[in-house]
Amino acid sequence: MKVVIVGLGNPGSEYAKTRHNAGRMAVELVAKQQDFDEFKLKKVAQALVSNGDIDGVNTILALPETFVNNSGKSLLSLVKSKKAAENLVVIRDDLDLPLGTIKMTFGHGSGGHKGVESIARALKTKDFVQIKVGISSTTPKGKLKKPNGEEKVVKHVIGKFSPKELPVLKKVLKKTAEAVRIFAVNGIDDAMQFANTK
Repeated sequence: MKVVIVGLGNPGSEYAKTRHNAGRMAVELVAKQQDFDEFKLKKVAQALVSNGDIDGVNTILALPETFVNNSGKSLLSLVKSKKAAENLVVIRDDLDLPLGTIKMTFGHGSGGHKGVESIARALKTKDFVQIKVGISSTTPKGKLKKPNGEEKVVKHVIGKFSPKELPVLKKVLKKTAEAVRIFAVNGIDDAMQFANTK
């Protein structure tokens, strides 16, 4: 079995550490924790790719170099069949979740996330794993505070995490990386149980 882990985000230093790149940051953390080779540009995939293993499981880590909305282009050369797509984990940001939480799903739609739409279109299936990393703030009472209107949403999504958000982000990226490890080693049920438990 080969596992493919993809971190969605925009390439280029101006987008580093922005909320839209939460998925990318999670995959970079997996690479660091599991001591993967350095990411190298794989032209045919239009992605930075690193090969290695997670506790003995053959794993490819990929950071698409297309912009988020065209992420599907990168996956065609990495995921060759619908069967292979079942071992694909797409890590991405989610406006419907508060910062500090993640949600793992399998076979779900995109929830309006253009990057996920692009992947489902390219692979002709939605039977893959998504790990959604929350990027919205909350009110003091813990209610979700989502930006309203396209302009505000875009500004929020490509805005950088604030200094006080960073410790929360660090913790949630660690949880995401652990969910990926459990998925590779033990499979989807254990990973979901871990990821989706507060």
